[in-house]
Amino acid sequence: MIKAVIFDMDGVIFDSERVICDLWLEIAKENDIPGIEELMLKCIGLNDKATDDLFTKTYGDRFPYAEFKKKISLEYHSRYDGGRLPMKPGVKELLSFLKANNVKTALASSTRVETVTNQLRDADILKYFDVVVGGDMVNNSKPNPEIFLQAAEKLQIDAKEAYIIEDSFNGIKAAHAANAFPVMVPDMLEPNEEISALCHRIFKDLLKVKDYFEGLV
Repeated sequence: MIKAVIFDMDGVIFDSERVICDLWLEIAKENDIPGIEELMLKCIGLNDKATDDLFTKTYGDRFPYAEFKKKISLEYHSRYDGGRLPMKPGVKELLSFLKANNVKTALASSTRVETVTNQLRDADILKYFDVVVGGDMVNNSKPNPEIFLQAAEKLQIDAKEAYIIEDSFNGIKAAHAANAFPVMVPDMLEPNEEISALCHRIFKDLLKVKDYFEGLV
């Protein structure tokens, strides 16, 4: 029986990781920044502070991360606010199924909670989530399990009772560290041997996740 499902957002609910990566590639081309695509893959699942730290470690203290991040944020919101952010296949079908079967749901994203809430509202799916936790509500970024433990606490369950749907390596590591059931739906990164070993299940999309959950309720 499924007691609760905790979702990541970027790369699971929305096709936003690819969008953000493309915006960074535009910045890299304009400013002759090498290796940005490889670095972006390492940043998937991290909150803003951890991403900033990784950029600084890679490019040095003088790298204007905050300046570029602000430019990308403005462009991102200009292009995709108001419900224009592309949604991943099966999102509404899975959320409707969980709602109909009284399964508790949470959204636990490394993105700031204000942005998360606005994007879910714009897509008309905020109503499906009992709890929303953003990256600015925790001290530690994934792969630390803090965000999932907080989401579980707010749902009033033990994390080991939750299925956690993630697309990133950092997210799967965090879900495993929380002693939950990590379910991977790959987006920009296919699971390697290490990550596969940490997953409870791996599915190609959320429709397949729904099929699996249907056998559990």
